[in-house]
Amino acid sequence: MHVLTALIEPELDSEGYALRVSRSLLQSSLHILIYLPSRKRKKKKKKKDTYTQMEVKLWNDKREREMYDNFAELYAIIKATEKLEKAYVRDIISPTEYETECQKLIAHFKTLSSTLKDTVPSIERFADTYKMDCPAAINRLVTSGVPATVEHRAASAASATTSAAIVAECVQNFITAMDSLKLNMVAVDQVHPLLSDLSASLNKLSILPSDFEGKTKMKEWILRLSKMGAADELTEQQARQLHFDLESSYNSFMAALPSAGT
Repeated sequence: MHVLTALIEPELDSEGYALRVSRSLLQSSLHILIYLPSRKRKKKKKKKDTYTQMEVKLWNDKREREMYDNFAELYAIIKATEKLEKAYVRDIISPTEYETECQKLIAHFKTLSSTLKDTVPSIERFADTYKMDCPAAINRLVTSGVPATVEHRAASAASATTSAAIVAECVQNFITAMDSLKLNMVAVDQVHPLLSDLSASLNKLSILPSDFEGKTKMKEWILRLSKMGAADELTEQQARQLHFDLESSYNSFMAALPSAGT
């Protein structure tokens, strides 16, 4: 079987269309294939985004480079301290681990801040400039300067020291008041100041309840003496009763100390 194929070159009409006629003889049949009209359209190429890579230097010399390196180190210390404080508050790490790491960060911070004191005069302003929301770190590094565990121990020690001093003051005032009565110092202007000092020292001691025997009895005696004249004297019976109340209150005071853990 012979296949004859006639191909007529495309011609353009007045509207710019292309007409292609293909005639073929196939299996004793004549097929004329006409492709109508197919406008040649130019495909639009998508523009690809192009980026120009440029190298930007933060520094112009070695001194500026060192400054920015120090800035980065300071930033990292503040951020790390903030995370450490939150971990300690949430009981994620033990007090021992916290104190060790916190002391390291504080030491690094003090060394670095002294180096940057001319370029970074204010740590708070540095944090604001670089949008650092780190209040716990600022408090620990700038305000406190010691780990929270050290602060707590110092507060406990100070409280214990203060309490011990007040206890000693109370004991001294008890003994002084009782000895004055034994020496027959029973005038109002002699007894009243001693009882006032004792009452004041008892009220300063937080471990004693408000209804402690010594507090109530001294308050009663001070009120009674206030109604008397300065030159008036206690009778023998009154002096004996006051001495008894002082001794009883002193014993109750000493008995109350062990229960308070002193």
